[in-house]
Amino acid sequence: MPSDEAHHSSAHSPDHVAAPIEAEDAARELSNGPVGAFFVASIAVGLLFLGWLAFYFLLFMPRGPIG
Repeated sequence: MPSDEAHHSSAHSPDHVAAPIEAEDAARELSNGPVGAFFVASIAVGLLFLGWLAFYFLLFMPRGPIG
């Protein structure tokens, strides 16, 4: 569907763009690293591992050995 209007991104207006920061401020904020991402990832991996343990002990172990 062609349009005659020119496309403008949300960053087109200066009101929608963050103010620039100094390099020292950015380095200070980034010095701790992505703690929240590691926290969320560890929860996801822990739940995945618990699910694997549940399958192993509740589904595979009761069936007995193969052969």
